[in-house]
Amino acid sequence: MKNVLPFIANPDYSFAAQWVDALQRAMPGERIVPLAELDAQTRATCKVAIVANPRPEDLRELPALEWVHSVWAGVERMMRDLADSDLKIVRLVDPQLADTMAEAVLAWTLYLHRDMPRYAAQQARKQWQAHDYVRPAKKTVGLLGLGALGEAAAHRLLQAGFGVCGWSRSRKAVDGIDCYAGDAELPAMLRRSDILVCLLPLTPHTTGLLNAETLAHLPANASLINFARGLIVDDESLKAALDRAALGHAVLDVFATEPLPADSWYWAHPRVTVLPHISAPTDRETASAIVADNIRRYRDNGAIPECVDRTRGY
Repeated sequence: MKNVLPFIANPDYSFAAQWVDALQRAMPGERIVPLAELDAQTRATCKVAIVANPRPEDLRELPALEWVHSVWAGVERMMRDLADSDLKIVRLVDPQLADTMAEAVLAWTLYLHRDMPRYAAQQARKQWQAHDYVRPAKKTVGLLGLGALGEAAAHRLLQAGFGVCGWSRSRKAVDGIDCYAGDAELPAMLRRSDILVCLLPLTPHTTGLLNAETLAHLPANASLINFARGLIVDDESLKAALDRAALGHAVLDVFATEPLPADSWYWAHPRVTVLPHISAPTDRETASAIVADNIRRYRDNGAIPECVDRTRGY
């Protein structure tokens, strides 16, 4: 008889059915069932569930629940919602996600490096004007965050010929790049970053990290790419830097409120490119295979994968 494995997503999530299908294909020995389809008896016995930003009240429908496996890498919302719970949370760690993010970092770095916003503005004015070409070797890309995503992005950028430096909270070593660590070394790293790419997790330490003080360390006309979380950037400080052209351009894929409200200043700002949180979508096929392996080991020997450290925030 197959084990019943609940899948719990926020009711607003559009792809729950697709996840159930992908997970079921990856785990033929399990029966993947949306929470709403479980009877009370089954709910009372489930010790593990697969989740996509679930509502806390839905998790409370499973009184025996010991741990959940997220199908996303970002779990800060769930940690906030479950702050008063000792439920173990396993986040998705998928090499494909890192590769997809690295592709996005390179693509939008090239977008800025080759002056795409400038030429788009000229097109709108019907203005024909060429600008000097600058080789990638003349530009330094600074990476905020040197975890799996940051390392993958660093390698892509190095292959494209860019200079690369990076910063993390604790000391890291990545071949080919200058690594900085801790609050004391952040200003030095920022001063080198012609294009700054944010890939940090959202934690109490990183919330508001990019503010008036830290943005002021960037070189004149530097650009920002935020593929992390909106709350890492202080909105008012970013707007002020863009308004006075201290910052050349910002490519933003994440925001404090998503979807981005229609009346947000970001939409119409000439120095902002808005993306709808698409830099590194989770690949359902590869993610489902990883979740399946973790669930299989748990069924075999009771081993729960490495869980989120709530103190660190990731």
